[in-house]
Amino acid sequence: MINFPDWPNTYGGPQGAGLIRQAPEDFKVEEVLPFTPSGEGEHLFLFIEKRGENTDYVARQLAKFAGVLARDVGYAGLKDRQAVTRQWFSIWLPGKTMPDWQRWDQENISLIDITRHHKKLKRGVLTGNRFSLMIRQWEGDVKQTEHLLNTIAVGGIANYYGAQRFGRHGKNIEKALSLFQGQSFKRNQRSLYLSAARSFLFNCILARRIELENWNQVVAGDVLQFEGSNSFFPTEVIDSALIARVSALELHPTGCLWGLGDVPEYGDVWDIEQTILTQYAELKDGLESMDLKIGRRALRVVVENFTWAFTGTQTLRLSFFLPAGSYATALLKEIIVVRN
Repeated sequence: MINFPDWPNTYGGPQGAGLIRQAPEDFKVEEVLPFTPSGEGEHLFLFIEKRGENTDYVARQLAKFAGVLARDVGYAGLKDRQAVTRQWFSIWLPGKTMPDWQRWDQENISLIDITRHHKKLKRGVLTGNRFSLMIRQWEGDVKQTEHLLNTIAVGGIANYYGAQRFGRHGKNIEKALSLFQGQSFKRNQRSLYLSAARSFLFNCILARRIELENWNQVVAGDVLQFEGSNSFFPTEVIDSALIARVSALELHPTGCLWGLGDVPEYGDVWDIEQTILTQYAELKDGLESMDLKIGRRALRVVVENFTWAFTGTQTLRLSFFLPAGSYATALLKEIIVVRN
């Protein structure tokens, strides 16, 4: 049994509390792809708005309506169920008759746009998501919350994996331990549990950097990531120019996503990460036994196009963009104590 730590906030914690997801419309998400569909090709692209439904369910309904196999439907990522979300789906229709989409009549699933493209939409092919969130029955210190929101807009937030990554009551971590002990799972479940284990270790490493007050600073042994890129490089000399680029959000310190492979960090960073990995040796050793390759993830994420407004005295609306892989719940964790 692994107990979940109370991972710390970056700026001292929330200055208010409130309710989220009181209705699907309180949590709106719109997907942003890294390309524009070409308008030609064997793959039909559908931009869909769903309300109170999960992504897999929508994909199955599309496959059924189009008369294709489930594997012929693609999407970039899973979206929240208790929300109003917009995202793209692709359907492979080589030489097949176009379905009559005017006959599409699915409650809570609306077609916004239809086009074509020459490739299937694959998982992870995503720039990010635009969010519009409503916090209801908000109570707290308006002045302090405004200060906190401005601080986040300037300095970003800790790039924690959201609680949904770990399943209800952290069950995905327990399942990962069972997997490491030899229990069999379906392929998609196996992937889910392995991701949860790596995410847990990353969050613990990030939490320790926050406790040391250097999560957003370059320290000896750091591996840095370019903003808006998946490119990394190990630090060799920490000079004023490098410190300035990290401070300006051009570069971000990273933490390991544990697995097999060369470890580029050293010094203080290596000591921090090894302390966490030793503490959770069951997860560390289990991930190695599954032949996962080591990866990196930025400790900090920039909250782009961040705006907010207090409506009346008890409603706070937030709008922002996060890159793929970052969680709106990580932002909410910094801003409010969620009462529900």
